[in-house]
Amino acid sequence: MKVEPGWELPEYSEDVYRERRTRYATIIPVLNEGDRIRTQLQRMREFSTMADVIIVDGGSTDGALEPEFLRRHEVRTLIHKLGSGRLSAQLRLGLAYALVEGYEGVILIDGNNKDNPAAIPDFIRMLDAGYDHVQGSRFRPGGKAIHNPAMRLWGIRLVHAPLISLAAGVRYTDTTNGFRGYSRRLLADPRVQPLRHIFSAYELHYYLAIRAARVGLKVIEIPVEREYPAEGPMPSKIKGVRGNAKIMRTLIDACRHRFDPGQPRR
Repeated sequence: MKVEPGWELPEYSEDVYRERRTRYATIIPVLNEGDRIRTQLQRMREFSTMADVIIVDGGSTDGALEPEFLRRHEVRTLIHKLGSGRLSAQLRLGLAYALVEGYEGVILIDGNNKDNPAAIPDFIRMLDAGYDHVQGSRFRPGGKAIHNPAMRLWGIRLVHAPLISLAAGVRYTDTTNGFRGYSRRLLADPRVQPLRHIFSAYELHYYLAIRAARVGLKVIEIPVEREYPAEGPMPSKIKGVRGNAKIMRTLIDACRHRFDPGQPRR
């Protein structure tokens, strides 16, 4: 990857399995998702002709990302994050790769098989229509929240979405949903600058939803389906009081515009 001046990325390596074929890329951040990511890639295979699949691994040790399996399921590139940082560090690598490779935009989808990839064509249609931040929402008409934990749903509706909406100046309904699309125009805008070290954990998701609207780019929500397992452990990296407290601190910082370019480092 040819890194541009000013881009701040963690150390990485990459395995490229084939050439670019599409105008858009689907970026999947993964960390020890096991059979969940394998099932998801099987579900996504039919959409790989619409958007090349790029996986960014945060240091998995479960053996699920075996190269031959990835090749069979039309994964274009596997990026290994070797440096520090969590989700947003993985996303920075994926977004940088998409910019370098000349994609017109990206679709982000979590790697835990909660999201229905059938919405990928809808994201592409919205990006083609000129939207810059396309947020997937299980609460929009046509969307579905299946087996979603009640406390999480109430937290989104009563706290997270209202605060992000207030900070952005537009109404969002599902601001924790990682199923979303970004235009190249948004990612390359000097008023946005998403490829900075300050984005390490969950900051980037919140920041981009706010910043896109604040600088006058086009934003929209579209219905998506998010399904949690009916039983067994909940596939989420946010756990316990400490994890939720960190999310709240990040949310408040984002809403106070502390991640905007030019703001002093915390």
